[in-house]
Amino acid sequence: MSTNSATSPSTGFTATAPDKSNVRWFVCFLLFLATTINYMDRSVFSLIEPLLHLNFMGWVPGVDAAHQTVYNINYGRILICFQIAYGVGFLFAGRLIDKLGTKTGYAIAILVWGCASMSHSIVGSVAGFCIARVFLGLGESGNFPAAIKATTEWFPSEERALATGLFNSGSNASAFIAPVLIAAVTLRWGWNAAFITTGSMGLIWCVIWLLFPYNKLRRGTTQTQENLAPVTRDKPIYSVLLRHHGFWAFCIGKGLTDPIWWFYLFYLPKFLNDNYGLDLNHVKYPLIVIYTMASVGSIAGGWLSGFRMKHGHSVNSGRKFAMLVCALCVLPIMLVPHMHDLFPNNAWPAIALFCLATAAHQGWSANLFSTPTDMFPSTSVSTVVGIGGAAGAAGGAIFTWIVSHYFSLHPLPIFAMAGFAYVTALLIFQFLVPQLGQPRTA
Repeated sequence: MSTNSATSPSTGFTATAPDKSNVRWFVCFLLFLATTINYMDRSVFSLIEPLLHLNFMGWVPGVDAAHQTVYNINYGRILICFQIAYGVGFLFAGRLIDKLGTKTGYAIAILVWGCASMSHSIVGSVAGFCIARVFLGLGESGNFPAAIKATTEWFPSEERALATGLFNSGSNASAFIAPVLIAAVTLRWGWNAAFITTGSMGLIWCVIWLLFPYNKLRRGTTQTQENLAPVTRDKPIYSVLLRHHGFWAFCIGKGLTDPIWWFYLFYLPKFLNDNYGLDLNHVKYPLIVIYTMASVGSIAGGWLSGFRMKHGHSVNSGRKFAMLVCALCVLPIMLVPHMHDLFPNNAWPAIALFCLATAAHQGWSANLFSTPTDMFPSTSVSTVVGIGGAAGAAGGAIFTWIVSHYFSLHPLPIFAMAGFAYVTALLIFQFLVPQLGQPRTA
């Protein structure tokens, strides 16, 4: 397999892709499956919540759900254990994957979260669920650092955002698959079987991943990677990152925009119920439409940057143009609070704005996730993505606190923050990294 390609005389960076095999799309498919399984494993607990009205969870028979204080506290604690472990895990998972390599690191990550998911099935206490969720969070934190590193090793610059958009759409695919699969399994075998089902899928994926000759077939070192290697070569990695403008640009971008996605996930059903009276049975159709559009946006946003690069534009122009388009497409979300006044009996105008915003977020995410591959060698990409993920988790916790305290009374400023977050993040990114795709350390 060829290791180099033609380079641009102005930048010395890859101008045309090295010889490449269609095997890279099989790798992308594996990343898609892993991401789908990742989100399915984390969603099982909430999907089977009605089946957890058990004595050891603190459920009191004969008392309505609104007054199940002990149960609600225990349920919340279990969810928080996952969120904390997931955020903390990002700080270490990326560096571990960079040290071990993508194949080994990814296998360990999915082995940990697959076993952790299955362990939920034998739990008989709140403490047991908390421990299982901690290990699930630690294992799942390795998915995105490993997947982004894989795209660096298998795809040229102009295809990475598209590959990222494709595998990241697995997060939306799980929203379709998980409810149907979990409902069928629990109806036949009970809630314990749900965790065994999704956890075993991760273990099967791990076997396929280990059998696949990843290191033998992947691309060799490209000119781009050779140019980026001096950024971290023979230097303390964290010292380099703390002085690198690109590292801060990526982390700030994640910290400002990841919370908006979690806001949609956590509060969208509640918003549609409060404003339009859509119950769980009726809200599923809007959610299917919204998540479908999010998948389309994920792929289209990744394709857009690559399209521009293939037509003569630089990495800097391709990435930032796509991010700008996505940032502008999010802005109309600020109109959502007014939709109930304009269309009091029709939820679909508001749903259309959510479709546009979630699609734009996923397109933004596909390109933002690709920027570390343009600034750092593959030996440190997972570390950068991992710390950026931790920043996104921290931002999510802060924004969730703000929303929980003020959303019901003051939706306008909440949606205004959601609308302007991406434009703000892009302006900061442009200020810190005016020329993406060139190695610099300060």
